[in-house]
Amino acid sequence: MGRSSRAEEFLATEVGIVHAVQRCVRRAWLTGVDDKTGQDYSHRREWIRRRMESLASVFAIDVLTYAIMSNHMHLILRNRPDVVGKWSDQEVAIRWLRVFPGRRLEEHLAEPTDSDVQMLVNQPERLAVIRLRLSDISWFMRAISEPIARMANRQDDCTGRFWEGRFKALRIMDEAGLLACAMYVDLNPIRAAIAESPEKAVHTSAHDRIHSGKGKQINAAAFDLVPISNKEAGDKIKNTPIDELKKQQKTKKRNATGRRIACDAWLSPLTLDKQILSLDPQVHGDGLRASDRGFLQIKWGDYLALLNWTAKQAIDGVVATVPADLATVLMSLGIDSVMWRDMVWHFKKYFGRSTCIGSPAAMDKDAKNSGKRWHRGQRAARGLYLAA
Repeated sequence: MGRSSRAEEFLATEVGIVHAVQRCVRRAWLTGVDDKTGQDYSHRREWIRRRMESLASVFAIDVLTYAIMSNHMHLILRNRPDVVGKWSDQEVAIRWLRVFPGRRLEEHLAEPTDSDVQMLVNQPERLAVIRLRLSDISWFMRAISEPIARMANRQDDCTGRFWEGRFKALRIMDEAGLLACAMYVDLNPIRAAIAESPEKAVHTSAHDRIHSGKGKQINAAAFDLVPISNKEAGDKIKNTPIDELKKQQKTKKRNATGRRIACDAWLSPLTLDKQILSLDPQVHGDGLRASDRGFLQIKWGDYLALLNWTAKQAIDGVVATVPADLATVLMSLGIDSVMWRDMVWHFKKYFGRSTCIGSPAAMDKDAKNSGKRWHRGQRAARGLYLAA
């Protein structure tokens, strides 16, 4: 059976949460240490993380969790058409031009000018298409994958594919499925035995959140969302040698805004604020991410405690009892605490061939709404949840 169409997995016009997986071609270790040649490519993981951080500042896409491995990456993304709907035409134009500048008269300038922005604003039909693309997970993944592939091919002095093909996407139907999937993603380096604990699992969202709590800051990779004036652009072109302009461009790419930020400031907050109306998009106003909306009704301290406990349950058949306070959290979501460890450590066994992630009831409801009798994986998931 072929893959389902993207329209069956998510729509740019509807808020949805997707677990996306992108693999390197032939599953080669193109972002790790090649076990055959010994060549170390692990620095490319930071390329990918910074690119995600940059795109989080311009797309109406919330990055909930992520993990960058040696030959693939996991992301949990939430598209936000409600957020992009709050942006002015000028904001939409500058955000788009930052990522897709198109053919420019002065390629070495590489910064959108007031004229570039206004030219796009004056094309309402094209701007409407761009609005959709800025909340489209496919375009977000494309904007990550293509530049990384070009950079890696340039470094290796080769051509051809870097990524295996289109990314795999699974819709997440409920909070229980989202919690399990988030921990599955955060625990990928522990499962692969390349880190001993979430705190040491670099290039994961858990690592970023943990070290942010300890005060760690980084140079922001966010795009500068202010176009340069036509006069400034003209002066630069007239008075600055091309080689110097290119050098300035590279420097600005490393830290376009010149800011230092908490290392998790570009990620979606974890805890969902119950006090805020569900229809409020909570648009982020500081240029680092799409919105300030969380995604789980669980405090960060509880999430971290459950994550650390689950990370220690590595050996099949030797599992400790879930602490009572954490078991209560799981039960409130309808998850059988006895099955929790198995649900996370063997996530692919239960949901690897599914068309979506969630409780059997949520999957059944979605199947009927889609005109299907059932979704693949419903039966496998049944034993993970408490009886209704």
